[in-house]
Amino acid sequence: MLGEDLFVSESVTPGHPDKLCDAIADAVVDALLARDAAATAEVECAVASGIVFLAARIASRATVDMPAIAREVLAEVGYGEGHGGFDARRCSILTSLTDAAPAPRDEAEPVADEHVNAFGFACDDTPALMPMPIMLAHRVARAFDAARAAGALGALSPDAKAQVAVRYREGRPEAIASVTLVCGGEAAALAALPGRLGKAVLEPAFVGAPLGFDAGCAVLINPGGVRRGGGPETHPGLTGRKPGIDTYGEFSRQPQAALSGKDLGSIDRLGAYAARWAAKNLVAAGLARRCEVHLCYAAGRAAPASLRVRTEGTGVVPDAELAARLAAVADFRPGPLLRRFWAKPVLFRALAAYGHVGREDLDLPWEATDLAAALRG
Repeated sequence: MLGEDLFVSESVTPGHPDKLCDAIADAVVDALLARDAAATAEVECAVASGIVFLAARIASRATVDMPAIAREVLAEVGYGEGHGGFDARRCSILTSLTDAAPAPRDEAEPVADEHVNAFGFACDDTPALMPMPIMLAHRVARAFDAARAAGALGALSPDAKAQVAVRYREGRPEAIASVTLVCGGEAAALAALPGRLGKAVLEPAFVGAPLGFDAGCAVLINPGGVRRGGGPETHPGLTGRKPGIDTYGEFSRQPQAALSGKDLGSIDRLGAYAARWAAKNLVAAGLARRCEVHLCYAAGRAAPASLRVRTEGTGVVPDAELAARLAAVADFRPGPLLRRFWAKPVLFRALAAYGHVGREDLDLPWEATDLAAALRG
């Protein structure tokens, strides 16, 4: 980036239909792994008005009650009994289960199960080494959902979207240009929202933020018109449809496949986390201000077929040397990555909203900067 420009990223609350699907799928995977640590699973979810559909391919000696898990997630998010158009207790839940035989376990090193381009990114915009727009969008969405759940905003839907536009100058975040909120609910609550938004949402959202919220920032509420209702009664949802929100707010290349609904043995999920770990460590080591790491995995092979680093001219040494340093200090084969990332199992359900990376509220192994000293050499 040169000169002055804007970049916009968005986040959504857990009640957004796509995030509902991610949460349900990950909750099923969590429940399965809690009963059988060696299980493998691929879970897809779709929601529409009054309907939840779950399709799963599971290889495990354990079983889980998928409809019960789905209803629990729906109620927790805010679609409990008595919710207008979508009720956790009364909605129909359809399931399709392919019960695959558990794969035999041996001493062989795991290999990639398919061809995958895995991308990870980091930059020095924020202490979490994440792009500023997506981190601020997550803050606003979180603050909105907390205020709604506490009753501070009236009868609003759990389904909302926050967008934050950040002004950059010479590649550095300079100011917040606008905050946009899209939400639905009862007419009285929507009418009162402008007067409540500042104290209930924006003030807590920007406490301690790297950029402050000031009077020069435009605040837009439902700029496309008033939304009545929200959630699956208004628009359908599907697992894996928000890769930008799950990762870097479209600031860099993002996964082509869903991150949610899979055990960590799936190379597209594992590889995305590994690439983030690599990129974050390069930036944490002071070797670049911005860094994208590309790991290319080939089906049937353990080691990545290629490893590439791009620093957009911000690296202190050539990109090829950074890639060589990574290869020298980190093992990106699935087996070592699984042992490193799964030493303390992660609850995937916690990742379904507000990002799989850059999470300062969670102790995620792929957010560790344990390679930084070795990379500096």
